[in-house]
Amino acid sequence: MLRLLYAVLLGIVGAGVVHICVLLMLPAFSERDAWSSLAEAADYYKAVRIDADDSSSPIVKAVDPLFHAAACRFDLDDGPVHVRAPGNVPFWSVSIYNREGQNVYSFNDRATDRGTLDFVILTSSQLIEVRKAVPEDFRRSIFVQVPIGEGIVVVRDFVPDPTWDATASQFLARTACSNE
Repeated sequence: MLRLLYAVLLGIVGAGVVHICVLLMLPAFSERDAWSSLAEAADYYKAVRIDADDSSSPIVKAVDPLFHAAACRFDLDDGPVHVRAPGNVPFWSVSIYNREGQNVYSFNDRATDRGTLDFVILTSSQLIEVRKAVPEDFRRSIFVQVPIGEGIVVVRDFVPDPTWDATASQFLARTACSNE
C-alpha cells in the first residue's frame, strides 16, 4: 500500500512539474503567431512571400508545396486596401484573416469575370462612401466587405509543375497591397 501511495504522489508531483513548464513556455509560443511573423518580415501594405523559396525559410509553416503564397498586413482604419497582381497563373485564391488568424473571407479566380486579381477590402461604412463616387482605380475591382479593422490578406497561386515556377513567383512578386 505504501508503494501505491508513493507512485500516486510521484505522479502528481510529475504532472505538476510538467504543467508549470508548459505555463512558463506559453508566452514564448504565443508570440510566434502569423501576425508577429509578418510584422517582423514587413510593414503594413507590403506583400511578402510566406512560403519557403530556395534561399529562405518560410514565414508561416505548413504551406502546401504546390502553392506559392504571399501575405500582406493591413489596417482598415487607414482606408480601403486595394490588392492587385498583373499576370495569369493556372489558379489563384485569396483568404482574408483577422488579427487572431481566423478566416473571415475567401475567394478564388473563378469569382471574377476576367480571372485577374484585383479587389478592394473595406468595412461596410467605407463601402457606402466608395459607392457614392467609385474611384477610377476601383472600377473593375471586386469589393470585399469585412467586419474587421486589422487583418492579413493571403494570396496563393497554384504551381502545377516546375515549368510554372517562374511565372507563379513573378505573379506574387508583382502583387501590390496598398491603401488608397
